[in-house]
Amino acid sequence: MSETQPAADLDDQARRLDPERWLSSRFIADPAARADVMAVYAFDYELARAPKVASNALMGEIRLTWWREVLDEVFEGRPVRQHPTAQALAAAIARHALPREPLEAMIEARYRELDAAPMNLADALEWARGSAGGAARAVALILDPKADLVRAERAGEAWAIGLLMGTADMEGEAAQAALSEALAAGQGMSVAAFPAVAHATLARVRAQGRRASELEARLRLFWASARGRL
Repeated sequence: MSETQPAADLDDQARRLDPERWLSSRFIADPAARADVMAVYAFDYELARAPKVASNALMGEIRLTWWREVLDEVFEGRPVRQHPTAQALAAAIARHALPREPLEAMIEARYRELDAAPMNLADALEWARGSAGGAARAVALILDPKADLVRAERAGEAWAIGLLMGTADMEGEAAQAALSEALAAGQGMSVAAFPAVAHATLARVRAQGRRASELEARLRLFWASARGRL
């Protein structure tokens, strides 16, 4: 496999399985930075799969622990296991001196999905902040080392809230208020870091229970990026 093939594979995976964040990443001018962003989204995809493909909660925990061990290898300077996403993530962490905390938060959030009990609003907001919020923080740091990580986290949270509302896992005035508050708190990202959160502009569409067409999504993302507002 060529050196560029894994990056191309992860980009194609995101395009198929994570189209809204993939479209946001098209506003990243630097191909190398864009590839590193894809590594973070691929990591998030692997974490999201763990609770879904596991036959029981224990197997889900084992899968999530496997990814925590990947972080151990990366941050302890040990050889990283031969998995395309693990290798790409390790390279992104090294190139941008990414901290462990947002990546660890992404793992922690997925443990909640192993619990069969429905999430209440507080649990759902915590999950959204750790999963999509953690990913947004990591991506923002790749794009702008001086990015406002609180704003990035809240914008990522807003996008995830929209997804939950669209699948009827969250509904009602309290959920709408939480979405509005998260979107407001996510405003004001730097121009360089804005692609880390641009997809949050689609949160209200998702909250209505629909997915924007690719054309609509592109237009909304272009307008949000041109204004620098979600």
